[in-house]
Amino acid sequence: MSAETQEFWDEQAADFDDEADHGLRDPAVRAAWAELLLPLLPPAPSRVADLGCGTGSLSVLVAGAGHDVLGVDLSPAMVALARAKAAAAGLAVGFAVGDAARPPLAPGSLDVVVARHVLWAFDDPAAALARWVDLLASGGRLLLVEGRWSTGAGISAEDCRRLVLGVREQADVRSLSDAALWGKEITDDRYLVSSSR
Repeated sequence: MSAETQEFWDEQAADFDDEADHGLRDPAVRAAWAELLLPLLPPAPSRVADLGCGTGSLSVLVAGAGHDVLGVDLSPAMVALARAKAAAAGLAVGFAVGDAARPPLAPGSLDVVVARHVLWAFDDPAAALARWVDLLASGGRLLLVEGRWSTGAGISAEDCRRLVLGVREQADVRSLSDAALWGKEITDDRYLVSSSR
């Protein structure tokens, strides 16, 4: 990722949590994300990386369920807010400034890789996915929340599924059209791709 990309996300950090699904400030939105993601995780404590973690809302959610979480984001401003959020929740969550496409983690060191609204932004999403899968221990899980938004940005569910099948044997797609996840009704295509083998 470029310095310009880092600067862009640093500038977004102060207002990033204003979107309901970013900040998870609304208890109903937070509960919807917990209901979606936590059942997909192995029993706690598992080793989870939240790649492109932004202000750490999902990292804190997962750590609150007893998992060992490391969040990685390119933006120092986002990571600073994530650290503050974890501290305010009284949770020990690791955060690192780094490129989510090339996370500073050892191969085979994770049980779960989670990435939300990140894969679509990479110049080479297939290479990023190959790196992420390499980080997983045997039987590790890949959880990708992505979308093709009304702005035209994003990646289609079928394209994302195809990318995952390029590095794994299995890729299940689940539509995420429930307004409870977003704090509002949506009309674009949002989904979760999960893969455990």
